Amino acid sequence: MKKIGLFYSFHTQKTAKVAEKIQKAFDEKGIEAINVEEVDEKTFLKYDNLILGVPTWFDGELPNYWDEFVPAIEDMDLKGKKVAIYGLGDQVNYPENFCDGIGILGKLMEQQGAELVGFVSADDYNFESSRSVRGDKFAGLALDQENQARKTNKRIEDWVADLKKSFS
Repeated sequence: MKKIGLFYSFHTQKTAKVAEKIQKAFDEKGIEAINVEEVDEKTFLKYDNLILGVPTWFDGELPNYWDEFVPAIEDMDLKGKKVAIYGLGDQVNYPENFCDGIGILGKLMEQQGAELVGFVSADDYNFESSRSVRGDKFAGLALDQENQARKTNKRIEDWVADLKKSFS
């Protein structure tokens, strides 16, 4: 398997904790954690397989650190790259934009030529709408640490098993 770049903010609590679990589930040295708050274009482009961690902020927005990197991404050619996205949201208190960050980043990655992998069934969630839903699936791994924390580990294990196939 080619090296995997795992991009997330090292200064977050829940997103970083999930990143650690993802690394552990991959159980290999071929995954490198990169602080998205300090990433540059060269580092982002050196990976063929990328995992992006994004919580959804406020009313369905990207966090500042991702938002600030968007102009650089818009200038990239991501053809040949496989991108998986995991996101955190709160389906009870923000049911109208649950895990929108996955959808926002996913759309951007595809517009730049990347192939999105790691779609997950939207069953077993209860929310009104999400920019990350396509048909009956999320365009990545949607996690709700506020209301479904007990399901996180199993969801990560299943998602990583799928990614191992997609990234090979």
